[in-house]
Amino acid sequence: MPDSLANDELLMLAAGNGDLEAFAEIIRRHQAWAWKIAYRFLGHREEAEDVVQDAFLRLLDASGRYRPTASFKTYFYQIITRLCLDRAKKKQALYVDTIADFPDPRPDVAEEMLRRETAVAVRAALDALSPNQRMAIVLRYYEGLNYEGIASALQTTPKAVERLLARARERLRAILGARADTSRL
Repeated sequence: MPDSLANDELLMLAAGNGDLEAFAEIIRRHQAWAWKIAYRFLGHREEAEDVVQDAFLRLLDASGRYRPTASFKTYFYQIITRLCLDRAKKKQALYVDTIADFPDPRPDVAEEMLRRETAVAVRAALDALSPNQRMAIVLRYYEGLNYEGIASALQTTPKAVERLLARARERLRAILGARADTSRL
């Protein structure tokens, strides 16, 4: 087992025994990637911060019961995934277009505007997916997880993940059409 994973697991066990410094180290190590997942899934900074804070509170609460049967990161992916999916069930989609009031005088203004428009279109397309499909896309293409890792986070089978991703890619292609190159999906 890689040393960093073993250390994470040992830190969790120490946190379960009341060592708050060990838990603070877990937060330092994992808050950035946890926030990226939540933000990519939810699309809003404040909501992502709330989910990550809740995830760490749940992690601290569970630290006394934690047993390292899987890697710590796999365990934490499950918590983040579940909280994001729960949050998605509770909210309606919110679309915000942020277009500058005044044109930017830089020479590459058109390229930047196209990039922003594409980002808004991709965000809207992701929001149009079912929560499970969206999380599978985030975990696969933004976090680089394999099918087994995604299956563990979503608490399903690798075959189900394969179908989720296939349906999600098909839906994204239909929504985005010629707007974006979805060939990497």
